[in-house]
Amino acid sequence: MGNTMARSFPPGRSSRSKSFDRSASPQGPRSSSTQVPHYKKKEPSLDERPHFIHRPIARLALQAVADVMFDSRPADKVIEHYFKNQRSMGARDRRQFAELTYDLIRWWRRLIWLTQIPESDLSRENLWPLLAAWWVERGEAVPAWDELHDWPSKRFTARKREITQAPRAIQHSLPDWLDAVGDRELGSETWERTCRALNQPAPVVLRANALKCTRELLADRLRTENELETHPAPNTRHGLILNDRSPVFRTLSFQEGWFEVQDGASQQAAEALEAQSGEWIIDACAGAGGKTLAIGATMANKGKILALDVHDKRLQELKKRASRAGLDIVEARLIDGTKSIKRLEATADRLFLDVPCSGTGILRRNPDAKWKLREADLTSLRTTQAEILSTYTRMLKPGGRLVYATCSILPSENQNAIAEFLNSEAGQGFEKLSERSLAIGEDGYDGFYMAVLKLSSPALREAL
Repeated sequence: MGNTMARSFPPGRSSRSKSFDRSASPQGPRSSSTQVPHYKKKEPSLDERPHFIHRPIARLALQAVADVMFDSRPADKVIEHYFKNQRSMGARDRRQFAELTYDLIRWWRRLIWLTQIPESDLSRENLWPLLAAWWVERGEAVPAWDELHDWPSKRFTARKREITQAPRAIQHSLPDWLDAVGDRELGSETWERTCRALNQPAPVVLRANALKCTRELLADRLRTENELETHPAPNTRHGLILNDRSPVFRTLSFQEGWFEVQDGASQQAAEALEAQSGEWIIDACAGAGGKTLAIGATMANKGKILALDVHDKRLQELKKRASRAGLDIVEARLIDGTKSIKRLEATADRLFLDVPCSGTGILRRNPDAKWKLREADLTSLRTTQAEILSTYTRMLKPGGRLVYATCSILPSENQNAIAEFLNSEAGQGFEKLSERSLAIGEDGYDGFYMAVLKLSSPALREAL
């Protein structure tokens, strides 16, 4: 990064091509007595192996995995905890620790299958076999560590050949119920593509804060100050994608509010609201405010955004983020029962509903979620989504615009939910202007759904 003309070469290799013509150099051709040195290709050291992890980092990662899988703690919070308590870790170690932790969680079921250890026999103390399987899966030799003495690479040879015959849920490391639901709702062909995409690393996408900079200025600053190379995020107005995964929260650009980390699909959902300066906007499931901030920047910090949520802790985080972004048109308000909604009836020019959902579209980023989600949760979530659509939409003015969004890829939470709403008594007077489903990996983004509705028949709506 930085100097795009710089190039790196394998150890022991000259930077010159084998076909380089020395006679073309300013010094002229070599004399016959000149000895051309012979560069023998050097075997990479352990530190140069592409997937090598130092033992202390591997040990910490296994501890973190145990915290997530046995104590049901959120993976991102666990990793954040280790970062705070292991301040001696450098940037490289932090990156390796986080990536290894997520990878072991992501491939949990497949790795267990490779080891042939019953999952019920696993404990915090004996996760080392999973690490051995992880190395073998990546074509690397298992390190000669005492903890891995009983798990040499050859132990996995036959089992690895058999993986193509294993059930799809094992191959793609999914719970059986999720595999069945995905196949039923999306169809076998689409679900198979989705399964492959679910286990691919997600890119780091930034949203330039239009209140402080353009994405071009942000790209220049990240390159100059931090040697971070980026490229424009497709189908977004302000998005940038990092060329390489790198920590960005310690950069001055972030601390000064020049950007937020926000996936491109999420950015598109916020843009679909088409908020205008001076309008009254309600973001009714605001959470920590990622889309609230994007909407506010679109409004050029003119107008009013009422950010509602049932979790006060998330709203407190939203306030901090809005302050850093220089956004002062946001009022964060806790939803306290149905009265909070009734008091706001017919007040919003535009209404954004980023409803609670299964999160199946962001499992690349939150692989631990697939092991915590239960099929029964889907039923509960669909009920919640229907209740939000039937009650929160009362806050929209006649002629107003509504965006319903989820980070789910399941039609039962998306197209079906909107169809049921439009056919219900509460949905009378609304018309669907558009809807869009983003598959996981489309433009490199998360799986997402967004539907744009308009309250076009206020007389009928008021008569209900």
